[in-house]
Amino acid sequence: MNRDTRPTREDLTAAHWFKAAASGGNGGCLEVCRDFPGWVAIRDSEDPANPPFVVTEHVWRCFLDGARKGEFDAAG
Repeated sequence: MNRDTRPTREDLTAAHWFKAAASGGNGGCLEVCRDFPGWVAIRDSEDPANPPFVVTEHVWRCFLDGARKGEFDAAG
């Protein structure tokens, strides 16, 4: 698979998913897949059968940067 080819649902079925250690196995976490060059897949750990959300690596890096800076924290 190359960077221009978005992973298919079948590709993601056999993919390696991981979640943050802070989840502690109590659910409510996102899982991330980095198996595909140029793409990042995200899914709800409590509903892995639901189709994952797939974004480019650039979009993922922008999201992480904003999260680290607190840009998505609730106002107030």
